[in-house]
Formats: sequence, structure tokens, C-alpha cells
Amino acid sequence: MGNNNKVFKNYIYNTLYQILVLLAPLVTTPYVSRVLGADGVGIYNYAQSIATYFVLAGAVGTTLYAQREIAYVQDDEKKRSKIFWEIVIFRFITVLACSLIFTAIFCRSGENVVVYRILILEVLATAFDISWFFMGMENFKLIVIRNTIIKLAGIVLLFVLVKTAKDVPMYTLCLTIPILLGNISLWFNIKKNLVKLDCGFKEIIRGIGTHIKPILILFIPQIASEVYLVLDKTMIGVFGTGMDQVGYYTQGQKIIKIVLMIVTSLGTVMLPAMSAAFTKGDTEGIKKKISFSFKIVFMLSCPLLFGLCAVASRFVPIFFGEGYDAVVPLMIVISPILIIIGMSNVIGKQYLLPTKQQTAYTMSIVAGAVTNFILNLILIRFFNAIGASIATVFAEIAVTFVQCWNVRKQLNLWDNIKPVFKYLLMAVIMFLSVWGIGLLLPVGDSTFMRSVYLAIMILVGIVVYLLELILSKDEVFEFGKNMILKKIKKKTVKEE
Repeated sequence: MGNNNKVFKNYIYNTLYQILVLLAPLVTTPYVSRVLGADGVGIYNYAQSIATYFVLAGAVGTTLYAQREIAYVQDDEKKRSKIFWEIVIFRFITVLACSLIFTAIFCRSGENVVVYRILILEVLATAFDISWFFMGMENFKLIVIRNTIIKLAGIVLLFVLVKTAKDVPMYTLCLTIPILLGNISLWFNIKKNLVKLDCGFKEIIRGIGTHIKPILILFIPQIASEVYLVLDKTMIGVFGTGMDQVGYYTQGQKIIKIVLMIVTSLGTVMLPAMSAAFTKGDTEGIKKKISFSFKIVFMLSCPLLFGLCAVASRFVPIFFGEGYDAVVPLMIVISPILIIIGMSNVIGKQYLLPTKQQTAYTMSIVAGAVTNFILNLILIRFFNAIGASIATVFAEIAVTFVQCWNVRKQLNLWDNIKPVFKYLLMAVIMFLSVWGIGLLLPVGDSTFMRSVYLAIMILVGIVVYLLELILSKDEVFEFGKNMILKKIKKKTVKEE
């Protein structure tokens, strides 16, 4: 576990970053859900789902590809500088084209045209996003610090400016501006990571040409993945019974996605580490890292899944306010994706992509997208947001199954997946403890008391699960504990 030290640190940084990306909606959702209502939330998220397609088209699959390519040459200043400018120029061109098309189609007239006109800033922000460079360089600390400042400013603006149900455009602006400013802020730290190129503009353009084919190969699975990450909202808006269903679905997804970021952050920090190991031909090192990743994913996803199910009925009324009871079953139905996506994240982003098996990765994503689209067409008409949630779970199962099938001869899947049973058992024991405490505790007459009872249930769950990890002498838990103790000891020695 020689390099696991660095990976573990980057995992912590990236977990903070990914949570930060969703921090503004997490902090503001209780307020926004009450001020805008389910319809207002639905209007924004329907429009934002449309904008996301143009953001994706503007990025053209460059994020994962560029991160990987920078990771390959992270120690070569000239090569990484050349790749940086090639990707940046290419991305500026594609984003500009997508922005013009988005403006022509959605920003001229319509019921919510102001919302779309503001969202053009989100599309343009994609051109300035260079987080992929710092992730490829395994510098996650910088991203966390920069975005913390920007996100906090966005939260303050939202609470100050969004006051009534008519403030959907202002809400859109408060969520979009931080994205743009956050992306621009990273440029202030790029100069010291690059060197002056000794090649001309024509050579840069030729270099861009060499990236197009592999970028497009990665673009296909990213387009497909967005089908069941974003198209759900679009299809509920089209085939569902109203924008309130989009609002319910969005709120349920929001909580799951925040929790999911804790699980999948590992994939982002492992990609450059795996890419570097692949470049050196360290096959055994890759397999050991994969095994360790599976254990981390299962250790986190199992208790999070059962924990959410145990507290959902108490959490939703407190967090979202009255009128959001429909979110409870949505959260429970969709929660299994915490484990399923965790597994596909390990196989896909941590193994298939770093080892240049894009075709297998693409096949899995396309399988999920097709599954999701077909099931959405059938289920949304009858079950609204619940139907979309069921479709999402089956789509993720399809992705994971196809990935497992493609790597069945390369990785010992049974040995890697086997630890899930241990963590599932511990998570079920934790669930029963939390559920039992919930039966004993009253509902509560006030929001404060309901929050206190919810906090007690969560605390019981955390304590029970930690005790299980300690008593079982869990490998991953012990590794993390030793890392923290070494850090504290090192800091104490320095102070002395």
C-alpha cells in the first residue's frame, strides 16, 4: 500500500471538493424548497436539464480524457503544457458553438425564457473549467480551497436575493454565477504549472487533431451517462403529470447524489494513480488498488444506503418542509444505486479507463442509457417520479453487469465483491438499531424537537457502525485510523 497514502489524502480532498460542488443546494434546499415550492424547483431543474446537454456537448468528453492524459505526463512540464493548451483551445471552440446553438433555440422567447438566458452562463462556464488539469496533477487541495470561497459567496447571495415564488430567475443566477467564477478562479494558479512552448500555433492545431478521436470515444459514454442522469428530469417534465413531479424527483435525487459523491470521489483520485501505474506496466499494483477500492466503496455505501432508508421519513419533512412527503419513497427506491454505482465506478473509472479499455466502458454506459430510456418511457406515464427512480436503478444494474462481464477474465471479481456481504450484514444491524430507536422516539411537536430526535437516530447509527468496524478489525478502517494518527503525531512533533 505504498502509494495508498497519497491516494487516501487525495480521496479526502476530492470528497470535500465533490461535497462542496453540492454544498450550496444542500445548505439552501430547505429554504428554497419552501420559498419556490415544488413547481418552482421543477421549472429550474427542467430548464437546467436542457442546459446540461449543451454543457456536455461543449465539454465533448474532454474532462476525463484530459485528466488521464495529464496524469500520463504529469512529470514532464513541456508535454503537459502542450496538452493543456491543445485541450483548452479545442474546448473553447466547441463551447462557443454550443452556446450559439443554445441561444438560438431557447433564449429568444418562451414562458421561462429568462431562466434559459441566465443558464447560457453555465454553458459558457464550461470553457473556463480547467479542474481536469489539477486533478491530473493530483493537486486536489487547490480545487477545494478555491471553490470554498466562491461557493460560500453564492450561498450568501441566494439567501439575500431569493425571497418569493417568482424568484426562479434569481435562483438560477445565484446557482450559475458561482460555477462561472469558480472555473475562472483556477486560472490564477495555472501559470506556475506550465512552461513556455517552443512550438507554433499551427503545431498546436495539429496536436488538437490527434486528440479528437480518443476524445470522441469518451464523449459517447458521457453522452449516454447523461441520458439517465439528466434525461430523467426532461422526460418527467414531458410525460409526467406536472412540474411538481420534477421537483419531487430532483429533491430525492439531490440527497442521494450528495451521499453518492462520498462514495464515488475515490474514482476521481484513483484515475491518475491507475493511469500512472498502467504506464509503468504495474499490473499487480493496479489489482491491489482495485481490491482496496472495492473495500472502501462497500464500507461507505452499505451503511449510507441503509442509514438513508432508516431516517428518510423523518428527514424529508424537516429538510424540505411540508408538502414533500412524496420524496420519501423516491429516496428509498433509488438508494440501492449507492452500492451499484460504487461498483461500476471502481471497474469503469478506476480500471477500464486508465487501462485504455474505452470500448468496454462505452458499451456499459450505452447499455445503461438504453435501459433507462426504455423503462422511463414505460414507467413515467404510470408512476411519475417513482417510475423514473425504478428505471434509474435498473439502468445502473445494466451498467455494472456489462462492466463485470467485460473484466471477468482480467480481475478476480468474486474475491473483490465478496467483502460486500460483511458490510451489508453490519449495515443491516445498524439499520435495525436506528429503526428500533426511531420506534421508541416520538415524532416531535416542533421542528427543533424533530431535528433532535433525527440527530439521535443518526448518532446511534454512526456509533453502532463504528463499533462494528472496530470489533471486526476492519482493514480499511484500520488503515484510515492509522493515517489520521500518524498525521496528528507528525503535527505534534513539529509543534514541539
